[in-house]
Amino acid sequence: MIKIGLTGSIGMGKSTSAKLFAEAGIPVNDSDAVVHDLYSGEAVPLVEAAFPGSIRDGMVDRQELGRKLAADPSGFKRLEAIVHPLVREHERLFLETRRQAGADMVVLDIPLLFETGGDKRVDKIVVVSCDPQIQRQRVLARPGMTEQKFEMILSRQTPDAEKRAGADYVIDTGGSIDAAREQVKEIIADLRRKPKADAPESGEP
Repeated sequence: MIKIGLTGSIGMGKSTSAKLFAEAGIPVNDSDAVVHDLYSGEAVPLVEAAFPGSIRDGMVDRQELGRKLAADPSGFKRLEAIVHPLVREHERLFLETRRQAGADMVVLDIPLLFETGGDKRVDKIVVVSCDPQIQRQRVLARPGMTEQKFEMILSRQTPDAEKRAGADYVIDTGGSIDAAREQVKEIIADLRRKPKADAPESGEP
């Protein structure tokens, strides 16, 4: 089973690309969705202990947590120490289930793939990219987004050029959805054409 790591900087179209893989029948494990579930479940007491006052109505208040992190960026390390092991366990269960179901490939949608060493856990890397101006327009159009917040997020992400340099495939999302869909189909077809030796299993389940 080929493990595809899908990543891309904020506003590059990663979530849309993940949906296109799913649309093509490839199982996708969405790390963002896992974190969302954790923030209303397992992670709640741990986050409250590390960041008092960040829980509202039994769930992590992401805006309040974001304010605390903006005020004290050192908190990112504490948050990652809480969240990353839980996310990895969900990922392990996803892979086990899909392998047992006979999937020939899966997508691990990991926003911070390079930043967290996730590139070592996958067999192939797909980076989603577009022109920086398109990226900026997309991100600043989001509710509650500011230039300052955008720059802070970018500062924590590996530069787009470095991601593309480390990719096996790059999806250009600067055009239409149909153009991105065709690129996804081509990647899937190419991986299925390659001999198994070209797509070795990484060491972890």
